[in-house]
Amino acid sequence: MQETVQYTPVILDPNTAKRTLLLSEDLTSVGFAGEELQLPANPERFDHYASVLGSEGFNSGTHCWEVEVGENPWWTVGAMTESAQRNGDHTSTACEWWFVFFKNGEYVARSPPQPFSLLTVKQKLQRIRVQLDWDRGELSFSDPDNNTHLHTFTHTFNERVFPYLNIPRNIFPLRILPLKPSVIV
Repeated sequence: MQETVQYTPVILDPNTAKRTLLLSEDLTSVGFAGEELQLPANPERFDHYASVLGSEGFNSGTHCWEVEVGENPWWTVGAMTESAQRNGDHTSTACEWWFVFFKNGEYVARSPPQPFSLLTVKQKLQRIRVQLDWDRGELSFSDPDNNTHLHTFTHTFNERVFPYLNIPRNIFPLRILPLKPSVIV
């Protein structure tokens, strides 16, 4: 039965996706569209960075999701609060936004306005696991292929936190992976 059941813990919110992003029909992957799509200009949509949020925010409990980053040369995976700025350059202002990104061969963790933290990664990451423990105030990133911890942010969360993806002009889409269900008899 486990082989027939797939559970994807995060689906993406098309209303938040920048107009240059193309989401899959099942809302589990996002790629670069190559041109600006004709989409409504709504207040929740990112307008500066090629970003998208998960459709569901978390305000308690423990949540985990995995993102396939593959061979992309540039990506960002993390989480953002509901009230964080989505219009304009949100990277230069203090906001509740935590992420790991890969660019120019380097892996970096950051939560603006804090400085960048360079991460030590032994082999190129194909997947990133994000684990949010809202109640304990921890957001952790790991490499599920090697079971290696990458970075943990600590923060006293006081509002809903949404999964966050950014994919500027990448060749391959970023994809939320289904988690294997555990069955206890």
